[in-house]
Amino acid sequence: MTALETIEIETGPQPTATIIVLHGLGADGNDFVPFASELQLQAVGPVRFVFPNAPVIPVTINNGYRMPAWYDIFAPDLVRREDEAGLRRSMAAVEAVLANEKARGIAAHRIVLAGFSQGCAMALMTGVRHKERLAGIVGMSGYLPLAATTAAERSQANAATPVFLAHGRQDPVVVIERGQASREALQQLGYPVEWHDYPMAHSVCAQEVADLNGWLLRVLAKA
Repeated sequence: MTALETIEIETGPQPTATIIVLHGLGADGNDFVPFASELQLQAVGPVRFVFPNAPVIPVTINNGYRMPAWYDIFAPDLVRREDEAGLRRSMAAVEAVLANEKARGIAAHRIVLAGFSQGCAMALMTGVRHKERLAGIVGMSGYLPLAATTAAERSQANAATPVFLAHGRQDPVVVIERGQASREALQQLGYPVEWHDYPMAHSVCAQEVADLNGWLLRVLAKA
């Protein structure tokens, strides 16, 4: 497995926490680089932001056009037929990013795994299965993939890890019902989910960044 290329930003020397942000379909790590300057996290010390680039693969729903994608998408409903092999391949790649952060001295409980859209799916899937407790898991405008296997495969280490979910009420790409179903599935398994929805489409808004900022300060203060 080829290691993912990453973009990194550190807010100060010797970071004490890491936030990994996984981009959406057709984007790349640069998509969320502005996040690093929009979030005000000085209270928790220097933070390393890691923005991995997804591999370039053919995407069925886009007529087989090759683009950055964490996994293939077969149909607009997203969940009736899932690319399990692709999802698990990318989960292994994200696990390697997590392992690299730990090798650099950031404990798992000081790492937040976040993602948008397809990246949200990867963050939720990987986060609940990770073998060490993470500080938190963030899912923006996405959904929980392979939902039927979550209960059997999730890690007890992350059974109580805080989850932040945010979604646009007018999202035409990942409809809000998909996000709500993911919230309910996670809550039924006992995860403490903080849910927010906003009057927006498939995007990120200023209020969402502000709400996420407050949540990050809380989970990294406790971690």
